[in-house]
Amino acid sequence: MTIRERIYKQEALLLSPYAAKCENTKGRLRPEEEGDLRTEYMRDRDRIIHCKAFRRMKDKTQVFLYPDSSHYRTRLTHTMEVSQIARTIAKALSLNEDLTEAIALGHDLGHTPFGHAGERALDTILPFSHNEQSIRVVTMIEKNGMGLNLTHEVLDGILNHKKSLRPETLEGMAVNFSDRIAYLNHDIDDAIRAGILKNEDLPKACTEILGETHSRRIGNMINDIVNVSEGKNCLMQSDAFARATELLRDFMFSEVYTNPYAKAEEKKVDGVIAHLFEYYMKNLSELPNYIYRQIEKEGKERCVADYIAGMTDAYIISRYAELYVPKGWNPIQSL
Repeated sequence: MTIRERIYKQEALLLSPYAAKCENTKGRLRPEEEGDLRTEYMRDRDRIIHCKAFRRMKDKTQVFLYPDSSHYRTRLTHTMEVSQIARTIAKALSLNEDLTEAIALGHDLGHTPFGHAGERALDTILPFSHNEQSIRVVTMIEKNGMGLNLTHEVLDGILNHKKSLRPETLEGMAVNFSDRIAYLNHDIDDAIRAGILKNEDLPKACTEILGETHSRRIGNMINDIVNVSEGKNCLMQSDAFARATELLRDFMFSEVYTNPYAKAEEKKVDGVIAHLFEYYMKNLSELPNYIYRQIEKEGKERCVADYIAGMTDAYIISRYAELYVPKGWNPIQSL
């Protein structure tokens, strides 16, 4: 018996009847021979961690644009917090932790530079959403255009990680809830660090239910989902926690996500992305080969969007400056 087969037996014995057992995966777009050591969900997790798009998330905005401090969340640290929360929920409900972790680590691979501001800017040029872009990253952009060839369940969880969407698996649902738990609470923490909020500004109707501190809110929100969902073929919050969470989200949109001080630089994002989009549409040969090869199949606009969406904050700023910001004349270099 291989280690992988031993893990299959353990999953059958220990996981919830509603958990996604790896032995029952719907498989990959391109069939592959199974390994002796890892399950397919473990292989997916490892492929995501080792891909370039995962590493680039460390230099992509979470909420505060291109922060000049290492203490603010980036898209990568957000992803790590989502993964930790989702795995806690999965373990408590006897779900498949490997599948949960793979979905969590891959859910934001398609996010643009400048966070949601960059996403909105690209969406004004052509239809664009980061969850669908994450699928493009793992199916046709990574590994020089070959994609990561992930399992159906991981792809489904990545595609459907938004609140308005419903994944096929409970593991995907765990990531859905964890994404919201993570961003609401760490965005509060970052906003307090930035001086935009004070802890006492949070609505009492929220803190009385969810908790007064960062750690208590996260713990209470996890406990609520576990207690309400245990033994069910669906993950959910209690009515009280669902209302308090929605109220907290409304508060964050009003006080942070649309705050004119916090978002002052975002008005420049549209111009940066529009100018670079126009430039690459006229200079398609400057696209990486693995993206350029997709033009006939995907169209010029989509391929340019793929390239821009993959840029980090620092790279897109430097590329914009190189192309559009005048440089001082150096007569020696001109000779």
